[in-house]
Amino acid sequence: MSFEDLKLHTAILKAINEAGYTTPTPIQQQAIPELLSGHDIMASAQTGTGKTAAFMLPALDRLAAPATFRCRGPRILVLTPTRELALQVSEAAKKYGKYLPRVKVVSILGGMPYPLQNKLLSQPVDILVATPGRLIDHIQRGRIDFRRLEMLVLDEADRMLDMGFIEDVETIAAATPPTRQTLLFSATLDQAIDKVASKLLNSPKRIQVASQKTKLENIEQRLHYVDDISHKSRLLDHVLRDQTLKQAIVFTATKKDADTLADNLYAQGFAAAALHGDMNQRERNRTLTRLRSGGLRVLVATDVAARGIDVADITHVINFDLPKFAEDYVHRIGRTGRAGAAGIAVSFASNRDSAHLSKIERYTGQRITSHVIPGLEPRIKPRFRNPDAKHTPNGAQRRKRPGYGNQDSRPGFGLASESPRNRNGQRGRTFNQDRGFESGNRNHAFRNNTSKTQHQFARAK
Repeated sequence: MSFEDLKLHTAILKAINEAGYTTPTPIQQQAIPELLSGHDIMASAQTGTGKTAAFMLPALDRLAAPATFRCRGPRILVLTPTRELALQVSEAAKKYGKYLPRVKVVSILGGMPYPLQNKLLSQPVDILVATPGRLIDHIQRGRIDFRRLEMLVLDEADRMLDMGFIEDVETIAAATPPTRQTLLFSATLDQAIDKVASKLLNSPKRIQVASQKTKLENIEQRLHYVDDISHKSRLLDHVLRDQTLKQAIVFTATKKDADTLADNLYAQGFAAAALHGDMNQRERNRTLTRLRSGGLRVLVATDVAARGIDVADITHVINFDLPKFAEDYVHRIGRTGRAGAAGIAVSFASNRDSAHLSKIERYTGQRITSHVIPGLEPRIKPRFRNPDAKHTPNGAQRRKRPGYGNQDSRPGFGLASESPRNRNGQRGRTFNQDRGFESGNRNHAFRNNTSKTQHQFARAK
């Protein structure tokens, strides 16, 4: 099947061809015809599968025809859980709609000044991309007219549910015409999502593509056991000095740890910067621009901040702190191995991670292979997570790379300290097993003065 077979508007096809795309992905093949036919859909699709284009192309096709109602309000509304994902969707709308006449795309996000947003909303809008909280503010102030809205898109509905946004989403939906077409995209279609869909969608078509297991086939997953924060830091230094690493995302449990680790890495000569929710929008945009342009080699991020990041050169994802929830692990490592490319996911674990590792392996259906680096072996003998579990690495996990030594299938053990606090605003959805960082300066990689960085990152000798 080609994009021409989907009967999209010629102006959209021109933009698609210019972008170098010839064949629609499975989610696009299934979703676009249903959407062009006017059906509501609920679809299970992972990031990296072409999900954004699956809803944006039919949305733009709708805009190719004149509106039936005249007002300044949007014809298409896309709700996303994070600012980064909203910006990605906005960029996609502009890219695919560049040859359509006068398509106005506006983003309404937290962190943007209200006067600017008010000005944008005072003008005619075709596509509005927003995070729920900020959009609610504008609705309550009477600044948005939804009378001509034709399509409502809920992107990453599972994440919005996890972050407590569903009530806001329902409030927003209630302010839109009941005749709208509604699209719901989620990583999984479970009972909770079904409940949301039953309230907001009208006889939806159900679409489900690649499973989590299939999604991870081209990602080599590695596990390293750690004794303490110093050991973990030395392992990180070793991984980041791998010559096969082009760009990496390092995940931490808290915003403070992201800042401190980024500062320390930068002081050691790595092109590194932090990304988290406490940074202002200008800083976040600047960091993401540097990442996409290749100016950053290492991005240190929290879960929410990294949602929606799609950069082709990310070869490694490193879980400096393991997530508490298995689905977050999948979202994290899905930042690499994009569009069929090979990727490597490295996780550091302590004894406190035993239960989390078991959940992750059950969720993905894959055993994470443990590795030992000569000279960086754990001093403490690992405790078995599940003594009866069989070691069944997939094909990707059997591949060997220089510098990683022999594999060791001994499962779980580690550190003794844990932080009960969650400081990244995710309602308890992160897990910080190691409180080894002291308070460092909050300068990021784009700052040039390294002499003031007081806390040095432990280097491998």
